[in-house]
Amino acid sequence: MSKRDRAAKSKAADDAVDDAADSAVDTLDDDVELRPTGKRAGSSRRVDRTAKSTESEAAGRRNPFVVVWTFLKQVVTEMKKVIWPTRRETIVYTIIVLIFIIIFTAFITGLDVGFAKLMLLIFGK
Repeated sequence: MSKRDRAAKSKAADDAVDDAADSAVDTLDDDVELRPTGKRAGSSRRVDRTAKSTESEAAGRRNPFVVVWTFLKQVVTEMKKVIWPTRRETIVYTIIVLIFIIIFTAFITGLDVGFAKLMLLIFGK
């Protein structure tokens, strides 16, 4: 799937969500005033804590093969999103890296030879 196709698909999904939100807002009565009703009940907080602890216990007991399989499926999905370089781009980048390495190798060699000659001048043979 190309980058353009993914962008179009994403835009269509966003439009669908916006349309659903607009229709939900339209269904509200304009005369109804939305105000807070007061403090939250203390029992809802306790329920949330138990729900979180149950989820964490379930996550700790998951089958390791399922975890690995899910991870590999996610890796494949993400790799499909990657825009790979063409053969020409790969060759050009490789040449650029090799030229860069040659230049810096020559620079470091020049510094080494220069410092060696400087040491010979200072301390002699």
